[in-house]
Amino acid sequence: MAVPAGTPKYLALEEDCVVDNTGYGSDRSRARILVVEDEDALARLIKSHLERAGHDVHIENLGKPALVFAAEHRTDLVVLDLMLPDMSGYDVCVELRKLYHPWILPVVMLTALDKPKHKLLGFSHGADAYLTKPVATSELVSTVADMLHRAERR
Repeated sequence: MAVPAGTPKYLALEEDCVVDNTGYGSDRSRARILVVEDEDALARLIKSHLERAGHDVHIENLGKPALVFAAEHRTDLVVLDLMLPDMSGYDVCVELRKLYHPWILPVVMLTALDKPKHKLLGFSHGADAYLTKPVATSELVSTVADMLHRAERR
């Protein structure tokens, strides 16, 4: 899949993924994934890869509408950017934890913030996984699959 023209390099996912449709999307219901990302091109790219992996994906570009969506619709996993225009991704994660217990809703932070302090803040605010941009498609898809598998076993 080609990266849309004009997509900044730090937003591009690396094209190295061979998608395995086992697990979610094959013999059982598809996982509903909420992607909270303000960069439209990246959000569409993430959605495309996760849909190819057999998931239903909903995109929100802002934190507050994402929280409304998560409150109104069963959500199995959230891929969350930290730098959103309306509120911090850290704050979104804290609010998601109020809506869902941590063992029910995995949160994967996907951000350009790559310093150890940001990663520690992500985990202290409730993230289950922390990936930095640019991320290899295989790493994102496998992290999502692993988080869904762990949540299913709980």
